[in-house]
Amino acid sequence: MTRRILRIGTRGSLLALTQSEWVKAEIQRHCPDCRVELRVIKTTGDKILDVPLAKVGGKGLFVKELEDALLEGSADIAVHSMKDVPAILPQGLEIGTIPKREDPRDVLIIREGTSLSGLPPGAKVGTSSLRRAAQIMNLRPDLEIHNLRGNLDTRLRKLQEGRYDAVILAAAGIHRMGWHERITVYLDPTEFLPAIGQGALGIEIRSDDDEIRQLLAPLHDPDTAVAVQAERSCLKELEGGCQVPIAGYAQVLGEQVELTGLVASLDGKKIFRRTRSAAKEEAESLGRALAQELLDAGAREVLEEIYRSGRI
Repeated sequence: MTRRILRIGTRGSLLALTQSEWVKAEIQRHCPDCRVELRVIKTTGDKILDVPLAKVGGKGLFVKELEDALLEGSADIAVHSMKDVPAILPQGLEIGTIPKREDPRDVLIIREGTSLSGLPPGAKVGTSSLRRAAQIMNLRPDLEIHNLRGNLDTRLRKLQEGRYDAVILAAAGIHRMGWHERITVYLDPTEFLPAIGQGALGIEIRSDDDEIRQLLAPLHDPDTAVAVQAERSCLKELEGGCQVPIAGYAQVLGEQVELTGLVASLDGKKIFRRTRSAAKEEAESLGRALAQELLDAGAREVLEEIYRSGRI
């Protein structure tokens, strides 16, 4: 590598820093002579903490400022959670590398109890995700869903303080922080569908930076990339962002990729779910086909109603 220092753009939360430190260590493991430093950048999603994410508006709440740094040259790569990355990237940027996926599941962390079914009627469940809220309300309409913002450690602290009876979080973040013991129950990803790209990291680069692309190549996991491609293709066809009740989960099974997609109404009363499989090299067209199947099944009307409502 000819450049003096490789600069990683990252958010400043404990989880984001942990993820970026892992990427830094992996780069240096494969390139011992590389000098790598983190550049902490505050995103819009980090600045606005007193408003539900769905009401903040726009896409890319946790990535735009990182992408701006890439485009202006003050960062060389940006590390994202793929579930935060919009389906369409700015011109001149691409996801250059997707490392092996962490656990894609959602988890329930309960202050007192052992299961979702064991929560008493009226229990307060915290989440900032419309996707999670809709699926929980579909399963347990007697629970109260309350908005929960803040970084991972902040959310867990609010649970411990008794503001919530349970919170729903991504297993991947808990695992990366080494907090496995806090998890009460894992939610089956084929039944409680995760966010598009959940559990996967995306390393974004400038499209014309072949040197960085080659440097990052050892971190890339082809099967994770195929699964994420199928999920993101579905999201793009549905024209949804990460703050719409849309979910998707793909698994690579041999030479095939199986994709399950979901669109829900905000109250969780309407759930549209479909599953399709295709050859791995057809992952992108698989996502588009599944999205069309969901739209034709009734998801189109649900999404139009959500956008008309002005609630997002």
